[in-house]
Amino acid sequence: MTCNESETFPILSGLEENIKRIKEISGGSSDVLINEFTTGGISCALICCEGMMSSQTAAEMILGPVTGIGRQGSAKELFDHIQTNLLLSTDRPMAHDYDTLFRLLNSGFAVLIAEGMGYALAFGVQGYASRGIQEPSGEGNIMGSHEGFTETVRTNMSLLRRRIKSPELVMELMVKGEQSHTDICLCYMRDRVPKRLLDRIRRSLDDIEMESVLSTGYIRPFLEKRCFEIFSSTGVTERPDVLCSKLIEGRVALLIDGVPYAITVPRLFWESFHTLDDYAYKPYYATFGRWLRYGAFIIAVLLPAIYTAIVMHHPELLNSTLLMLLADAEKNAPLPILAESLIVLLMYEMIREAGIRLPKPVGGAVGIISGLIIGDAAVKSGLVSTPLLTMTALAVLGGLVVPDLAPQVTVLRLAFLLAGGLMGVFGISLLACAVLTNVCATEDYGFPFTAPVSPFVSSGTGDTAVRLGMRKMLRRGFTVEAYHEQDK
Repeated sequence: MTCNESETFPILSGLEENIKRIKEISGGSSDVLINEFTTGGISCALICCEGMMSSQTAAEMILGPVTGIGRQGSAKELFDHIQTNLLLSTDRPMAHDYDTLFRLLNSGFAVLIAEGMGYALAFGVQGYASRGIQEPSGEGNIMGSHEGFTETVRTNMSLLRRRIKSPELVMELMVKGEQSHTDICLCYMRDRVPKRLLDRIRRSLDDIEMESVLSTGYIRPFLEKRCFEIFSSTGVTERPDVLCSKLIEGRVALLIDGVPYAITVPRLFWESFHTLDDYAYKPYYATFGRWLRYGAFIIAVLLPAIYTAIVMHHPELLNSTLLMLLADAEKNAPLPILAESLIVLLMYEMIREAGIRLPKPVGGAVGIISGLIIGDAAVKSGLVSTPLLTMTALAVLGGLVVPDLAPQVTVLRLAFLLAGGLMGVFGISLLACAVLTNVCATEDYGFPFTAPVSPFVSSGTGDTAVRLGMRKMLRRGFTVEAYHEQDK
């Protein structure tokens, strides 16, 4: 019999047999602590996992009260007395099999077993080290909250509950991963989310069969369609306030233990261009900011491709002065303009990847060295022209304005560059039609990725290209439930 098979067996009634089985399943792991003692005339054992629980809390709240129990007639009377007369912790589940026992044990619970009892009592005394609540690293804002999710799922649940105190907010805990036994929390507003959407998401989660869940990337593919999608139809956020706003709109969220990001379903294309500060400023400034981000996205994707296409295939589109300037800049370059563009873009991607993966003090130095030395040397040596380097820098800067779409911008920028370099503006137009078709065809659980613009839902247009005043937005609130009702 393997350890995995024995985990599903019910807990034995004999204390010595129980302890022996627990040691077999754990493989004699040093962090599994088994403390045998006698209380009320019954032989017992308190089992805990070192580093996952608070020793002081366990001694004060469990060992002290339990060892002080008077004589009992049987183990059942002892457990009944503990359950009825002692409030050792607020979280007190029971384990009837070894799989549940080890899941609780590895989640920071102290587990009590006794001679003659076929189940175990567990007490929540978690005390493992965790990172405190800090400012989000990737979704900065000026006038909003500076709290971000942490790696502890129950802390993240409390951050949501602090902001939405309504009993309509439901948080369901489940376990995924045959080996990792990762806690996953399904969050939704009971009065806002469509039942059809919630049922389909539950079915998708039930179909997940994997050994471990270590990041959002392990779960998101199971919540999306299997066909090819350029843009992901599920979103992620590390801000509790942003997630609360999506829950109020009728979305569903998933919190994963060990991951400081939440998954949101479904996601809209326009959300990548919204920030929390949009709702803190006047509508005219928020609208200006959004159009700035839309323009930055277009520049980030198309500018190198359009420059290459015009220089190689359509010089007649330029006036004579600009044409002479570009011709003079490119005449000394030893490589074709398309090869130059690819080299510069790939060089930037390598610099960016190095800056991310290296330690932070070294990562900053990489950017300085690359910008001042490599870029300047490439221009002076004649390998890269100054206009091309300028266009590439503007495109890179535009991509930094919409960090949520960084993976898509990186790939689309190179794809459009190749299309423009090989077929000119016609190739760019052809690829743009293909991308637009893919984006419009993207949906998640029947909810279009481009809603509320395509298909058009008038109640949602006040918070897409423009941002109306708060009073008008409250009267024209757009929710997932409203869309589904209109779709019917």
